[in-house]
Amino acid sequence: MRILDLLRMSSSSLWKRKFRTVLTILGVVIGTASIVVMVSLGLGLNRATMEQIEQYGGLTTIEVREGNGGSGGVSYMGGGLVISSVTGTSDSKDKVLRLDDATVDMLGSMEHVESASPVLQINIVAKYAQYVNDYMTVMGMTPEGLESLNINVGEGHLPLDSKELEFFFGNQVASEFYNPKTYDYPYYTTGEPVVDFTKDSVFYIFDQNAYFSSQNSGQNTPGGDGSGSGTTQPPKKYLIKTAGVEKANGENEWSSNGYYVYCNLDALKDMLKRIFRNKAIPGQPTTSSGKPYKDLYYSVIKVNVDDIDHVLEVQEQIQALGYDASSNIEWVKSTQQQYANIQAMLGGIGAVSLLVAAIGITNTMMMSIYERTKEIGVMKVLGCDMRNIQVMFLVEAAYIGFIGGVVGLLLSYGISAIINKAVAASGSMSNLSSYIPFWLAAAAVVFAVIIGMVAGFFPSRRAMKLSPLAAIRNE
Repeated sequence: MRILDLLRMSSSSLWKRKFRTVLTILGVVIGTASIVVMVSLGLGLNRATMEQIEQYGGLTTIEVREGNGGSGGVSYMGGGLVISSVTGTSDSKDKVLRLDDATVDMLGSMEHVESASPVLQINIVAKYAQYVNDYMTVMGMTPEGLESLNINVGEGHLPLDSKELEFFFGNQVASEFYNPKTYDYPYYTTGEPVVDFTKDSVFYIFDQNAYFSSQNSGQNTPGGDGSGSGTTQPPKKYLIKTAGVEKANGENEWSSNGYYVYCNLDALKDMLKRIFRNKAIPGQPTTSSGKPYKDLYYSVIKVNVDDIDHVLEVQEQIQALGYDASSNIEWVKSTQQQYANIQAMLGGIGAVSLLVAAIGITNTMMMSIYERTKEIGVMKVLGCDMRNIQVMFLVEAAYIGFIGGVVGLLLSYGISAIINKAVAASGSMSNLSSYIPFWLAAAAVVFAVIIGMVAGFFPSRRAMKLSPLAAIRNE
């Protein structure tokens, strides 16, 4: 019997009993939709979390900070480069591995490392009218480092030019200005920032320690006799040109760059050297006598690895050198393991529905055999191959699984869209979402067909083994 004849006979037999066939298909629809929606929720949670981790610093980025390498020093040999970055501190007898240009070169030459970008961080004070932001974090970075942040520029441009110091503001920096007399943050009461960096003239104080000392002058300041009679001169204020401002992200304006001010690394270093000259720069290490070092040391070096599979390996190598290295890889692995368990649990819940559907298919096929016993007997007497009879019933079961799988998949897409719209409309910060990739859609239909054929296997074997004479005599 030709395959087309088998397909035609199977389809015709199913739709002779439309109501029962539709009910059986409905069971497969519900089972398929249950599994797909359940698994899609786990996949959606995993994808949303990965995107969130990416915003927090990337999946292949390692942040390197100074470490205690011991008094013997640490060297790394790679690509013909031998470097030791050990200097002393004013408050410790141990040697500390500082972050300098030599360290950047060393880390950049390591295997699987695409780039190493230094970051110089300093906290300054910003003043506008009666408002102040006394803990503004400025991050000096190289042009390549700034571009790697993928900041969504709203106005202006990134401060890539090293000739003049320019500030680029995250979209939440303006919200941190407050009135020091009333401790009122206007942004959190009115929703509108009090300063527009692109239009208003904002004064910046780089000597944060001197600023706080001047604010406390007359109370109990250093340099006096402890009776409150000492005074400190207010530090000098500077006007810095605004390069640009980050674009707000709709109702949810948070971003990983939102609370920072970015500038060109070389321009910041030149500015700090001019302001402080031979004085210690806040945040920079000093010698045992309190004098500053000749060069500035970086706060962080961001190391970009070529592949997520190599992140842990590179991180361990950096830690072995004595530096403090951290990344999101532990968070990623822990999260993926948790969501794999969640997906398995949700898939198991959905599989129960499909198991019930499989029982329904088996029942439908058994009933069909009982009703068509004489038909099966006639086919055998006429010489029809028993394998063809079995295949005919298997095809009928596969038909039920295929139609139920396709309709269930379409229903899953509808439910997924409703879930995502409901979460978006609620304005919730939850990671709950539904995501149906192509492989899940294809697997759902194939799985439904396989379930149908497995459920129809026993009934098809029974049909194949029926005695022809007993089948013909059956009333």
